[in-house]
Amino acid sequence: MLKLLLPVAEWKTAESPQFSYLLGFCFASLYFLLFCLKKMNTETTTLVSLTEAMKRVDQKLQALEAQFKELDITKDNLTQKFENHSKTLTSQAAQDELWTAVLALKFTSMELNILYSYVIEVLICLHTRVLEKLPDLARGLPTFTSVLRRKAKNQHIRVAWEAVLEESGLREGDMAALCAFFIAHGSEAEHYAATARRTYIGDATFMITSMVKNQALREGLLRAVQVIDKGKADRMPEARTSSLKELLPSVRSEPV
Repeated sequence: MLKLLLPVAEWKTAESPQFSYLLGFCFASLYFLLFCLKKMNTETTTLVSLTEAMKRVDQKLQALEAQFKELDITKDNLTQKFENHSKTLTSQAAQDELWTAVLALKFTSMELNILYSYVIEVLICLHTRVLEKLPDLARGLPTFTSVLRRKAKNQHIRVAWEAVLEESGLREGDMAALCAFFIAHGSEAEHYAATARRTYIGDATFMITSMVKNQALREGLLRAVQVIDKGKADRMPEARTSSLKELLPSVRSEPV
C-alpha cells in the first residue's frame, strides 16, 4: 500500500527500515494528536455542559430562595392575622362577659340607684376635670361622651383624659365597666345624694364585693366608690379588660 503512494524510483527507499520507522512514528504521532484533539474537544464540550448545568442549578436555587422568602412573608402575614384575630376574639369574649354580668345584676332598685349614683358622679367628675385642663376646648366638649369620642383623634384631649384617669387612680378598663353599667341601667335608675346613700346603706364596698362576680365590673364599681368617697381610687394590678374604644360603638344612651 505504501508503495502505491510513492514513485517507482523511491520504492527501495521506502522499503528501508529507517524510513518505515520514521513513517510509522509520524502516523502514530498524527493519530495521537488527533486523539488528543478529540479528547480535548470532548472535555471542552463536557466542561461547557457542566458550566451550563451549574448555571441552571444556580438559577433554580435562586428561584427556590425567592419562593422561600415569599413563603416566609406569607407565614408572617398569616401569623400576624392570626394574632390579631385571637386578640379580637379575646376582646369580644371579655366584652360579652362584661355585658352579661352588667345585665345579670340582682340588685334591688335602691341598691341599683346607689351604684348608679356613684357611677354618674364619677363620669361627671372626670368630664369636669378634663374641661379644667382644656378650657379652650370646653365648648366643643359639652358631654362626657363627646370627650370619649374626640380623644381618639385629638391628642390634646387624649393627653388630658389620660392625665385625669391617672390622677383619679382609674384606668381604661374601669371606664369600660362603668360605661357599660351606665348604658345598661342609666335610663331606669335614679341619682341619690351622698347623705341619702349613707342613710340607705352603710357600706357600698361590701355590697359590691358580695354581689358582683365579674372581676372587671367589680373593680370598676369599687374604684368608682373610692373616687367619690376618698377623692381617688386605690391602684390595683392591671388586668385585661375591654377598652372604651371597643365599647364606644355600642354607646346609644343619653349624654352625660
